[in-house]
Amino acid sequence: MPSEPARPTEARLQEIVFPDHANHLGTLFGGQALAWMDKAAFIAASRYARRTVVTARSEQVDFRLPIRQGQLVEVVARIVEVGRSSMQVEVELIAEDLLGGERELCTRGRFTMIALDGRGRPVQAPPLPTDQGLSSRDPILDAAS
Repeated sequence: MPSEPARPTEARLQEIVFPDHANHLGTLFGGQALAWMDKAAFIAASRYARRTVVTARSEQVDFRLPIRQGQLVEVVARIVEVGRSSMQVEVELIAEDLLGGERELCTRGRFTMIALDGRGRPVQAPPLPTDQGLSSRDPILDAAS
């Protein structure tokens, strides 16, 4: 009997910081960063669980470095732990200078997403495989860990 295909445990989004995303200092609004992080966590958890998911909590979001207007932002979300209906999603924002190519980890946080059934009640999330393929992680993220 064929085995079930591996569930994706990672989602990556890319955004550019335009003037309407920036504050008076020309850096990304914290609220915009959180919105992008929550969106990536939602996509990662939805693809992994193949269920409707909602955000239950965001915790320990560390804004390490400012992200400047005009920079490319890569949002990386990874499922790192699964409970009964909850999924812990680690999300990182990496800023990239489009002309020079330099990349820096700027923001990191963790989101708790809950899998729901058709009636909006928590439902069992699939267990996380023991080998998540983390060896293919981004060296920028590994260096900042």
